[in-house]
Amino acid sequence: QVRLVESGGGLEQAGGSLRLSCAVSGSIFSIDAMGWYRQAPGRQRELVATITTLRSTNYADSVKGRFTISRDNAKNAVYLQMNSLQPEDTAVYICNALVRVVPATARNYWGQGTQVTVSS
Repeated sequence: QVRLVESGGGLEQAGGSLRLSCAVSGSIFSIDAMGWYRQAPGRQRELVATITTLRSTNYADSVKGRFTISRDNAKNAVYLQMNSLQPEDTAVYICNALVRVVPATARNYWGQGTQVTVSS
């Protein structure tokens, strides 16, 4: 069973920083890509950042230059460094991983989410 567990969320003032972590555990052959999504009340889930096995990255325009995604393949972990936080960043942040339990099959797995609240 593959599980993703996030940590690092909390309350921060505008202009502050938070670092989110996500650890993937279970029967894992490999992880193709990992990412962070977020969802605010009344809004659809949106992509924040993704990172491939070879560490190519992609960011939403709204966070580009402020957020940095990284991964540790040896630890099956992905991180999101969030700087210059804005109230608009307030959301539940959800970790995602494209996991191969066996070599020929890749499936998306999701974490439970961690709350990030940015006060003005």
